[in-house]
Amino acid sequence: MRPAILIHGPTASGKTKLAIALARRHGGEIINADAMQCYADLNILTARPDAEELASSVHHLFGHVDAAARYSVGAWSKDATAKIAELRDADKTPIIVGGTGLYLMALTDGLSDIPAVSDQHREKARAMVERDQASARALLLEKDPATADRIEANDRQRTSRALEVLFATGKPLSSFHGQAAPVLSPGTWAGVTLMPPRETLYARINARVDTMMRANALEEARALWQRRLDLALPVMRAHGMPGFCDHFEGRASLADAVERCKRDTRRYAKRQMTWIAHQFTLWPRIPSEDLSVRVRVISDIAAEG
Repeated sequence: MRPAILIHGPTASGKTKLAIALARRHGGEIINADAMQCYADLNILTARPDAEELASSVHHLFGHVDAAARYSVGAWSKDATAKIAELRDADKTPIIVGGTGLYLMALTDGLSDIPAVSDQHREKARAMVERDQASARALLLEKDPATADRIEANDRQRTSRALEVLFATGKPLSSFHGQAAPVLSPGTWAGVTLMPPRETLYARINARVDTMMRANALEEARALWQRRLDLALPVMRAHGMPGFCDHFEGRASLADAVERCKRDTRRYAKRQMTWIAHQFTLWPRIPSEDLSVRVRVISDIAAEG
């Protein structure tokens, strides 16, 4: 059985081109592990592979979820597990790539076996976050610092999720982690992280946002905004959307919205790098920017099993 290849790294670190190169070399197909790239409504703003890239290799789980849905790590894990089995049955190498660390950890460490949460506890948690997000996060930091460390400060959905579990069970969400068997057992996968120099990454992010704007990202954001979806939905927090919504509603200039998109994306990349440093301690780091070096290093790691 060919080992699955898992690629993690911050946004704009070159994961897409690397995944395509590996798919060509290893007879593989690519499975998305980026939460925002699952949503159909945002193609440009989430930096999904473009038409040429999609045509160069077979891609799975990109743009398959409507923006009105709350696509969870559990739902993704179920879909990814089925795709991995399908590819292995066809003797193809699964190449799982993305910047959502929780998705990758669901495959390698197993999902948490969390008891059902009542609507009452769910609404209590959501109301607390909506009323005073800072206080809600402070409570989470006090009661479940391990989970708080994994959640972005402005991520209302995941903060609510952690608090509803705390309210319902009296136990921190982190206490349930790793209770289920992983999808990928040891020896059946090889994982690496891309860690380019931070200043290089920031410059690439700024340039990519400018490219997105020339590619009609604003109209894509406007079309999603016109659906009038709940702003608490995950897709409405995609980088660029909060600022563009403010622009559409007259609260911010376009220049300010674009700058906010760049700033938020840079900050997210910084948090991703911190997450990798803390949570992916055993995964080899690849600092090189050279595509051929990256392919060679990962291929060697995969060959070692």
